[in-house]
Amino acid sequence: MTTRQAVRAASLVLGTLLALSVPFPAGAASRLPEVHPRAETAPLFDDKAGGKANADDPAIWRNDADPGRSLVIATAKQGGLRVYDLEARQVQALAAPAGPGEEDAPGRFNNVDLLKGVRIGGAKADLAVVTDRGNDRLRVYRIDPDRPGGPLTDVTDPGVSPVFSADQAEINEQATAYGLATWTDRRTGRSYAIASQRHRTRLALLELTATPAGTVTYRQVRTVDLPASFRLPDGGTWAPCAEPGELPQVEGMVVDPEGGTLYAGQEDVGIWRIPADLSGRPELMDRVREYGVPATYDPETEECVPGADPGYGGKHLTADVEGLTILDRGHGGGYLLASSQGDDTFVAYDREREEHNEFEGAFRITAASATLDGSEVCDGAAVLNAPLGRRYPHGLMVVQDGQETPGDGDREATGFKYVDLRDVLRAID
Repeated sequence: MTTRQAVRAASLVLGTLLALSVPFPAGAASRLPEVHPRAETAPLFDDKAGGKANADDPAIWRNDADPGRSLVIATAKQGGLRVYDLEARQVQALAAPAGPGEEDAPGRFNNVDLLKGVRIGGAKADLAVVTDRGNDRLRVYRIDPDRPGGPLTDVTDPGVSPVFSADQAEINEQATAYGLATWTDRRTGRSYAIASQRHRTRLALLELTATPAGTVTYRQVRTVDLPASFRLPDGGTWAPCAEPGELPQVEGMVVDPEGGTLYAGQEDVGIWRIPADLSGRPELMDRVREYGVPATYDPETEECVPGADPGYGGKHLTADVEGLTILDRGHGGGYLLASSQGDDTFVAYDREREEHNEFEGAFRITAASATLDGSEVCDGAAVLNAPLGRRYPHGLMVVQDGQETPGDGDREATGFKYVDLRDVLRAID
């Protein structure tokens, strides 16, 4: 178990204990609505035999010309990218690029998001944008469902610079590009990516542009640093417990294009609401249950030992906050969905800022059968409220499953689950 995993494991235990103390009606947690997956991808294995593939974050690309041929594009960390069809069958695998030298960090694809209708090479194209955590770059792939050999083509400009690092030595420290959200400014038509920095609180706004060679590059516009410590109502100061030198990072992010609002999940803190151009003041929209709980890092066990809960945390999220996605119901309505990783639930907030993003409900994704399990310790999630052929005429939600049961001995496996969006809406409504 790595240090980060040990810290997270302690956080999950704490979250479970704190969840029991939340003033909900007796048995409310167990009565949460449950939805069941309709399909799952083949398991990925984070070992040498499995190519160091570890499922993390999905995105759903809709084929407007033939919705039944839509795709799910997902990251597999050191295993690169995977592309799946609506039957959850793999149709393409792309390797992450190696590091520049044998002793340098290898490529590691962390998060993925999509841009539609970007002008490149004299025509409009849909793009998949990826954070390459290992090399501290963005990678950009053109989507063409009719392309022989697979729908994705790498169009990253060879000269792109590191997102956060000054040189290769810094890259090898791996305080690199981590979480990701993309958006297109409706006023200007310009396309952007927002990347978070691993083990730091920094977010960077990057403008993506096409080159005359038909590739895509990017430039940094601005950065913003979220707080690493917080003033509590009793006048004290609190910071989430972590390994020495690590700050409370952001991974799950999404931009609501309706109002140009970025929602960023600071894993051990809560969900921030920020103008997508990073020009305004961040607001902490909701807190995790563990917010304000003192804890001490034990270097011998590599775990955080929690103290007494002072009662300053939220009621809906158990750290880590992951997998933010917008469920668009049209006319500005819908939900912000968040993976509450510590208690294996998904939390729905009102999408409208005028309604203060109020809590709307929560649900779990549980086993459909003895051979099709649910989603646990979910990292990434994506949702699309649009018909996707006969298989998903009401739309689709895809979530990462961090503890898949593959029936292959003791090998740890991860994967992605497909959920009919109609079932999700019934659970929320």
